[in-house]
Amino acid sequence: MASSSLLDLAPVLPVVVIEDAADAVPLARALVAGGLPAIEVTLRTPAALDALRAIADEVSGAVVGVGTVLTPGQVKESVAAGAGFLVSPGWTELLLETMQGAGVPFLPGVSTTSEVVALLERGVREMKFFPAAAAGGTAYLRSLAGPLPQARFCPTGGIGIDSAPDYLALPNVGCVGGSWMIPADAVAARDWGRIEALAREAATLSAGGTCR
Repeated sequence: MASSSLLDLAPVLPVVVIEDAADAVPLARALVAGGLPAIEVTLRTPAALDALRAIADEVSGAVVGVGTVLTPGQVKESVAAGAGFLVSPGWTELLLETMQGAGVPFLPGVSTTSEVVALLERGVREMKFFPAAAAGGTAYLRSLAGPLPQARFCPTGGIGIDSAPDYLALPNVGCVGGSWMIPADAVAARDWGRIEALAREAATLSAGGTCR
């Protein structure tokens, strides 16, 4: 991975649900061309691992990983399929132990202060904050920055292009996760040019909505 941290590759981590593995490569190429190299393929469909393999094998410049990781078995299957990182909506001791031993970066999900402290205690400093909007949004993350400045987050869940800059303005947020640059109708129409344009717009986001 070119960056030492997944959170520093781009301001936005696209969260992708792929129904048809044939869409994986052109979709990923559109995102990379738009300036979003890190791509999270969620394990929500039967096509997910095939899509992951195709992107890892065929899309130059992509850093592709998996999301919605729930079990140690999924960790192992994902890494074997070429995952460059792992993202989970939450964590257990067993899942965390397996992710720590997988040899790739990972973002365990948290939504409470106690979960953050528990991960810091285990040496984990980078986390997914999920579901971001429902769990307190920017106000909650801002409150964590004072007592827990060593924790960094990728908030995901309910974030769009209008709210993303508010999250990116926080000192403890490295990037945000979202899917607004991959509208379902554009995927259905295979309108990769539209997705590239939306990705390019997302890639320019920073605190206050200005270009980086």
